[in-house]
Amino acid sequence: MKRIITAVAFFMATLTAAGSAHAAPCGNTSAGFNAWKAAFAAEAQRAGVGQRGLQALANSQYASGTIKADRNQKSFKYSLQKFMQVRGAPTIVAQGRKRKAQNATFFNALERQYGVPAGVIIAIHGMETGFGRFMGDSHIVSAITTLAFDCRRSAFFVPHAIGALKLVDMGAIDGNTKGAKHGELGHTQFLPGNALTYGIDANGDGRVNFYSEADALASTANFLRQKGWRPGAGYQEGQPNFAAIKQWNAAGVYQKAIAIMAAQIDG
Repeated sequence: MKRIITAVAFFMATLTAAGSAHAAPCGNTSAGFNAWKAAFAAEAQRAGVGQRGLQALANSQYASGTIKADRNQKSFKYSLQKFMQVRGAPTIVAQGRKRKAQNATFFNALERQYGVPAGVIIAIHGMETGFGRFMGDSHIVSAITTLAFDCRRSAFFVPHAIGALKLVDMGAIDGNTKGAKHGELGHTQFLPGNALTYGIDANGDGRVNFYSEADALASTANFLRQKGWRPGAGYQEGQPNFAAIKQWNAAGVYQKAIAIMAAQIDG
């Protein structure tokens, strides 16, 4: 506990010195990560991050596994057929149909509220975590701050790092909460900034919990609706709602796989 308090005190002491900087400088190795955290603490505080979030930032560690994964995303280079084979599309579809039938009331309610068919939500859930069977083994705050520090895509990940620290402030996650290698969390692997923006309390317990299946799936539907989903319109490639699916993941094979599996589940 003394070590944690000392680390946080150091971070708070650096805020004034770092406050004049426009942005914390990025890096391409672990060297400089601790200095970056000190500068980023001032940036985070200006963005509204509180004491709990700053403490999580102070305790975060450079995530070498995250950097390795970020440099080695081979599956997105596969053909569509190979990608669907590797991701286990037939299993996702078969299990997805069962899940739709078993939870028809829930999925019908989601479609009434957000306009997104069950198949799309279920396909994303299956693709992302195997329907919640594996939601990641990386510390979210460390992973996302490492990516925010890394020069490769720093501008993209900085808002998500701020989002993660705000989620800590809210009690939605803490410094030890685990997710995917790129800091995604919960059943459908929301990036923290998106979790903060699109999160929905679907089970009515007064908090948004992405490790609750109901909250995560409702939040996914809300994300798609807010990204322009048009109720009743088609979602295959070339149809109006494919544009919303493209907002979920930047990889073309992923987008097409979701649309194809969703149609098979809905069919």
